[in-house]
Amino acid sequence: MDLRRLEVFLAVVDEGTFTGAADVLQISQPAVSQAVSGLERELDARLFHRLGRSVRLTDAGTSLCAPARLALRDIAAAREAVIAVHDLLAGHLELACLPTLAVSPLAPVVGTFRHEFPAVTISLLDPDDTSDVLGLVRSGRCELGIVGDVHETDLELVAMTSQEYRVLLPPGTRSASTIDVDELAAMPIVAPPRGSSSRDLLDEVLVRGGRLANVVVETAQREALVPLVLAGAGVALVPLSLAIIGEQLGCEVAAIRPAVGRKVSIVHRRAAMTPAAGAFVRLATARA
Repeated sequence: MDLRRLEVFLAVVDEGTFTGAADVLQISQPAVSQAVSGLERELDARLFHRLGRSVRLTDAGTSLCAPARLALRDIAAAREAVIAVHDLLAGHLELACLPTLAVSPLAPVVGTFRHEFPAVTISLLDPDDTSDVLGLVRSGRCELGIVGDVHETDLELVAMTSQEYRVLLPPGTRSASTIDVDELAAMPIVAPPRGSSSRDLLDEVLVRGGRLANVVVETAQREALVPLVLAGAGVALVPLSLAIIGEQLGCEVAAIRPAVGRKVSIVHRRAAMTPAAGAFVRLATARA
């Protein structure tokens, strides 16, 4: 199969229109149409329903997406292996990371990586939960994923670091530096929705103590956690990096007893990595 046609096909999938794909690829819209039509003739199957200016995948098109992404990813690995000889003077790395891991531990590693390899660009995707991260890596949409505790997966896991958690409380709430699980369970809690990694951790901590979380405000907008606590809506179990930000804004911070944390890992397919991905993994594990 012609790799250029696959690239055009995926650009149409990602952009939703032939015109959008043409803009991204910096080619003409007729060239996009010609490439897609050629691919459809080659496969003897219609890949898109044409809906005015937009398009929608057919069942055949949907079945092609994952293999096409993996094929292009493997070709990229082969191509960039040559670039590695020139000390990563070019390249691009796509990462999928849980929102609660983006500030810490990911941001410092990205900073170090950019300092070491300034010619390599990075795209950081913002999936909703761990299963989304794993799906993006499996499909080839992202080469690396940053996740919390993952016990069973068909992907390769590389230990990165561990993440500590603290209880964030409204200003003037208390002077004690430590809260136990029973105290936390009795407090009004601001938390992400069920299914998110942070909510799973909160529920797991309280279930171990035979308690349930008293969630009074549930929000999928993680950036709202600190402002909600600051406004007195409740307390929140947050990563240490976020607790530090909250403390600087005026919130109280307490450790939780017993200590709460989770392992953070890099996940990738069981295949050759591009040089950029390999360098990122080496830097991340070296910092750990």
